[in-house]
Amino acid sequence: MKILLVEDEEKLASALSKGLTHEGYAVDTIGDGKKALTRISLHRNDYDLIILDLMLPSMDGHEICKQVRAWNITIPILVLTARAETDTKVELLLSGADDYLVKPFSFAELTARVRALMRRPTESLPETLKIGDLELNSTERRVIRAGEEIPLTLKEFGLLEYFMRHPNQVINREDLLSHLWDFNYSGFSNVVDVHVKNLRRKLGEHNPGAVLETVRGIGYRMAA
Repeated sequence: MKILLVEDEEKLASALSKGLTHEGYAVDTIGDGKKALTRISLHRNDYDLIILDLMLPSMDGHEICKQVRAWNITIPILVLTARAETDTKVELLLSGADDYLVKPFSFAELTARVRALMRRPTESLPETLKIGDLELNSTERRVIRAGEEIPLTLKEFGLLEYFMRHPNQVINREDLLSHLWDFNYSGFSNVVDVHVKNLRRKLGEHNPGAVLETVRGIGYRMAA
């Protein structure tokens, strides 16, 4: 899934971006509050989570949270703050944050919070997704078909999860690129075709059950 990281400390932003990318997330990084708010307003459907530093140039995390929620944007927001006072925590939650993490923190705790928030989509979806004889567990990152576990790369898993969360919907390549690759990705859309081809091969193209269809000239559809 895709994360917007809003953090002005360059070393911390770089470390978090690298770590989250290694965990399989696509990450866009912005270091300015107003620029982040503009990005959110224009690309609200591209992100599954916002990690937001409290103290930022031009606009702080409180104001960003309030404005985002005033626009009825429901993307989960995890705020990073150096202030541990109870009043600050309460104010953050009241402003629209879903969770907060006090600096300094361990990367393991951050990823645990991220996964917890990712399991709380606007429309409640089960932790285990099932279509036909295909099962995907988003927490354990396991895919099982007909009782047999299928090893997938992080990108293949991300693709499959996205398809299974949108069954019977035609999904174009641009949507897949925007959700599974970062904002600055400069490759061509055939990278999606390559990953989908590998995913199909691993799932077993000719097996009955869930079918990943090509919609000519548009994209793909997971038939449920």
